[in-house]
Amino acid sequence: MVINDILVTCTGNICRSPTAEIILRHRLAARSISVTSAGISALVGRPICDKAAEILAENGHSSVTHRAKQVTPTMLRQSDLILTMSHRQRNHICSMMPEVRGKVFLLGKWDAGIEIPDPYRRDRRRYEHIYGLIEKTVESWLMHL
Repeated sequence: MVINDILVTCTGNICRSPTAEIILRHRLAARSISVTSAGISALVGRPICDKAAEILAENGHSSVTHRAKQVTPTMLRQSDLILTMSHRQRNHICSMMPEVRGKVFLLGKWDAGIEIPDPYRRDRRRYEHIYGLIEKTVESWLMHL
């Protein structure tokens, strides 16, 4: 299967999925793969949360243009690969559109199926930990794309 479009999802689309989107986009810059993100219960229009933005910036990534978007059936249909942070999110997407089941996977699939916990409104150390998990799981996906 050829992967041209990747959709990364989480709950609110203001912490985890935009972080993964930005890191993936950076790592895939030499390829023609589109990477976007959205939330299953998005805080539509909100920017990435401050702590996630700070950690991204400290690692050389800009998040200033990000605005949270809601997952739509069109996004799901058009994506070749849909990555979620948790089993619950994967199940939600699959129940929303059963026909996409074969292209929905955990971001942590290649790392023993780990889930990426939500750091929202937690301390900075939690955000740093989540950034490290996302970076590691993105790296694991690269050899499969």
